[in-house]
Amino acid sequence: MDCSRVVVVYGGSSAEREVSLKSGAAVLEALKRQKINAEGYDLRDKGLVGLEALAPSAIFVALHGRGGEDGTLQGALELLGIPYTGSGVMASALGMDKQRTKQVWQAIGLPTPESIMLTADADWAGVVATLGLPMMVKPVHEGSTLGISIVKSQEALEAAYREAAQFDARVMAERFVVGEEYTVALLDERVLPAIRVEVPGGFYDYEAKYVSNTTQYHLPCGLTAEEEAQLATLCQHAFAAIGCEGWGRVDVMRDANGQFWLLEVNTVPGMTDHSLVPQAAAYAGIEFDDLVVQILHSAGKQNAS
Repeated sequence: MDCSRVVVVYGGSSAEREVSLKSGAAVLEALKRQKINAEGYDLRDKGLVGLEALAPSAIFVALHGRGGEDGTLQGALELLGIPYTGSGVMASALGMDKQRTKQVWQAIGLPTPESIMLTADADWAGVVATLGLPMMVKPVHEGSTLGISIVKSQEALEAAYREAAQFDARVMAERFVVGEEYTVALLDERVLPAIRVEVPGGFYDYEAKYVSNTTQYHLPCGLTAEEEAQLATLCQHAFAAIGCEGWGRVDVMRDANGQFWLLEVNTVPGMTDHSLVPQAAAYAGIEFDDLVVQILHSAGKQNAS
């Protein structure tokens, strides 16, 4: 890996801009502490033209959401011949689409909650009859739980759709899984320890993720060794099915019967002080700076697989 001029790309124009700025700043400082020649670049400033002008030897992608996590940046970097971290074009695009990710998982028999695509003239009663209440309503192409609602009545369903539609033209309803929430980080071929997320309010939303200090992250997660091994294997299969590479995170629910249900995959997870991948890595004995360098050294491997 040529680290002579590493550029950390962050910011951008997606709804996750503020989180991306924090992630990028943390990554940049870590690289500098490791004496790597690195600089930050906000893609919103001068776009790809400005990025190319920096003549980077490698790109650390810390750009969350659309425009950075959905395959568009990855495709541009492929054309420019610049190595970058994380998953390639296809996996990034697929992973950003919650509905199509589910369709892939369902096609190979991996467990994921049933879902229905919503439109402005949807049969709201029919959706409730199919998925039951409560249910989740989500923008298909957003992260950081932006625009997501827990719907507890048919009357609230249409309003939840309108809220989600402010973030994305494609909106889905998903069967609600009552139980414990887990997240599993993957780093190259390694599965890091699972984290159980506990939120006093019961909903791991944007506030709980990035602002609140009351959200609890349980490490160890409380599963038996056999259960955690089962979860790790499931997440490996889910990650590979989408074609993900380098690093990422899979979010999972576990119901009262002990069944794990895949929710989504994150191909550019957060790297802020509240973020889950750094927490899992630290518990596994990988300090933040070492984590960042290890991710950087995986840059450019998309074409090798």
